[in-house]
Amino acid sequence: MKKLSLLITNLLVLTLLVSCNNKKYTEVVEVPLPTAEEKVIMGMPDDVKANEGSFQLEKLPYSYDALAPNISVFTMENHYSKHYLTYTNNLNKAILGTPLENLTIEEVLAKLDPSVLDIKSNAGGYYNHSLYFKCMAPKAGGQPKDTLAAAITKKFGSFENFTTAFKDEATKQFGSAWVWLIVDRSGNLQVTSTQNQDNPMMRNATIPGKPILALDLWEHAYYLDYQYKRKNYVDAFFNVINWKKVGENYEEALKK
Repeated sequence: MKKLSLLITNLLVLTLLVSCNNKKYTEVVEVPLPTAEEKVIMGMPDDVKANEGSFQLEKLPYSYDALAPNISVFTMENHYSKHYLTYTNNLNKAILGTPLENLTIEEVLAKLDPSVLDIKSNAGGYYNHSLYFKCMAPKAGGQPKDTLAAAITKKFGSFENFTTAFKDEATKQFGSAWVWLIVDRSGNLQVTSTQNQDNPMMRNATIPGKPILALDLWEHAYYLDYQYKRKNYVDAFFNVINWKKVGENYEEALKK
């Protein structure tokens, strides 16, 4: 057995040397053959619970597989039960015992000190994901209706122009970011973006306002499905936008 092992090793070394001399590199990869059908078992969104604290997970209004093929079951499960849960738990820890502990998340975002990164990142991560998940739905997409449709046409000229502006904002982002449709302080619609987990409700926002539509551009939101092809993910996002909910967000933002 030892002789056989030594012989195989020598042959591999010889092959590598010959390949190097010929300026060709041979990679030997051992891939086991599947012996049986493998099934991936994952829980339900309602099974995911945050630790005790001021904030809890907002209920995912659809199953993990409901947005497929635009967003896969694997991405949704990982995004909701891992990333969103972590931001929620970390936010509760960060604000424990502080004046922010018993405020609403909107109040936390408005009052937090942007230089305190632990609170800012986790408060943003909690709020941003809560909005993002609610902005999507199965059998959605299409175009907005009623008041929001009229407002988009008034601001951008047409829904097609809005779509171009929103996708362009997403395309030009480098690294982890969010793209937003917001109602600014004058009551007008604006497309804007923020880096990391910042959002337009924070004091350091370049264009402050109330978000009504959120697009997550962190890699965990799309990489399992689209790898480096972020543009394809942005296009797919428009197939699942819940314009009914975004319209409700718009109406609510105008009241404040």
